[in-house]
Amino acid sequence: MKKQLMFVVSLAFVFILAACGSTDGDDQAKETTTWDKVQEEGEIVVGTSGTLVATSYYPKDSDKLSGYDVEVMRAIGEKLGVDVKFQEMGFDALFAAMNSGRIDAAINDIEVTDKRKEKYAFTTPYKYSYTTLVVREDGLSGIETLDDLEGKKAGGAATSVFSDIARHYDAEVITYDNATNDVYLRDVDNGRTDVIINDYYLSKLGINAFPQFDLVLHPDIKVHPTKQAILLEQEDSELQKKMNEALKELQEDGTLTELSKKFFLGEDASKQPEGEITEIEGIES
Repeated sequence: MKKQLMFVVSLAFVFILAACGSTDGDDQAKETTTWDKVQEEGEIVVGTSGTLVATSYYPKDSDKLSGYDVEVMRAIGEKLGVDVKFQEMGFDALFAAMNSGRIDAAINDIEVTDKRKEKYAFTTPYKYSYTTLVVREDGLSGIETLDDLEGKKAGGAATSVFSDIARHYDAEVITYDNATNDVYLRDVDNGRTDVIINDYYLSKLGINAFPQFDLVLHPDIKVHPTKQAILLEQEDSELQKKMNEALKELQEDGTLTELSKKFFLGEDASKQPEGEITEIEGIES
């Protein structure tokens, strides 16, 4: 009887030790976060395209990556006390890189949508905008309303919301592998594609940067209000909190406004645009 009792007590003790060990292991695992890694290494690895004029690009005669998003990220790095290391890749590749842990964050005019929030976390927005169309000046590429997109060819990234809009109106999406703005614009100009559906600020900057193309922003189409933010892994709540605190400071001290005006022809994209912007029913946002 004593042997049985000793066995039961010993077995219970083993379970208690196992439970304690499991709890300690779980706590240790939970304590190791992306923010911990960033602090330890003194560096945050950020994915971006390097090909998007005004947002993430190489200015003429410069070998240093710059743009609104790039400089916002550098300003955040300064607030956090860490270096920012950029890895350049196509827009569609940013999400795969985040999934694999290759990067700690991504910034590339990434729109915040409910669908993306199911898989990822976002900081508070650092940019507000809406969607417009880049079309040929002569006849507006035959597009008077969004319904006229049917059968047209729209240049864009495969996984962007802008391409979702194109498909929603039965346009054919022509995708590119991290192409620069001039490639997209040239194809509309020469008729290979008919339209680029994209962010207002980026579209305006693109047309302004390449005046050799006979292109305009559509005068009557102003739709789909957007918010852009930094993409993070869903469990990175601590890094998200730190970045949000930095962004709040950058908004309050005027840094975001200053950077926006520098890259967006004097316009402040860090605040919500004025005027009526039409929502598009049926587009997941």
